Amino acid sequence: MTEEKTIKMNKLTVEQFCDILASFEPIPGGGSVAALCGALSSALSHMVTGLTLGREKYRDVWETLSPLEAESKRLIKQLLSLTEEDTAAYLKVSKAYKLPRTSAEEKEKRRKALQEALKEATRVPLETLKTMVRVMEMAEKVTSLGNRNARSDAAAAVHIAHAAATIASYNVRINIADIEDKTFVERCKEEERSAFIRIKESYKNVEKTLIEYFGNVI
Repeated sequence: MTEEKTIKMNKLTVEQFCDILASFEPIPGGGSVAALCGALSSALSHMVTGLTLGREKYRDVWETLSPLEAESKRLIKQLLSLTEEDTAAYLKVSKAYKLPRTSAEEKEKRRKALQEALKEATRVPLETLKTMVRVMEMAEKVTSLGNRNARSDAAAAVHIAHAAATIASYNVRINIADIEDKTFVERCKEEERSAFIRIKESYKNVEKTLIEYFGNVI
């Protein structure tokens, strides 16, 4: 996989993206998929919002849902950017691992490069995870207040958001394992915990609504 391909990742068709994902190339990986799933969840929330606003039956929730139109579009763009950033971050880690380590000077240069690359590889999924807090809150809102004819679409937004957040959380945890800067590690752990707690709370709240709609399906 070349850096040029990485830059153009978001310009690929769905089929092309899946073909590359299914290949033996190390990128894109789970981190990029997490961000992409977050964008898909946001898109579904945008759709449900659009199917609700302007419908007289849902006039009481127009004011509440109206801000979600612009916000969901912003989040889609942000998460698609994170899809690219995750791939670029992995390339930096891969490049650092390949640096020579014959002399003591080379070993130290490689160590520093690797540590910086691992921090970036942690920052990106952490940013994805923190972004997913709002994505999940939007999905919760459109599920509870949105057009009832789009219940399954809202439910998809919820479950995709939860999956995306979980994947991002896993990526944060695996990447901080080899980082030497303990202050950085502890800060990332705290931010990861804080974000995921909020996501789980939203998920738990909306799960009751989904069970009312569909019953227990799992």
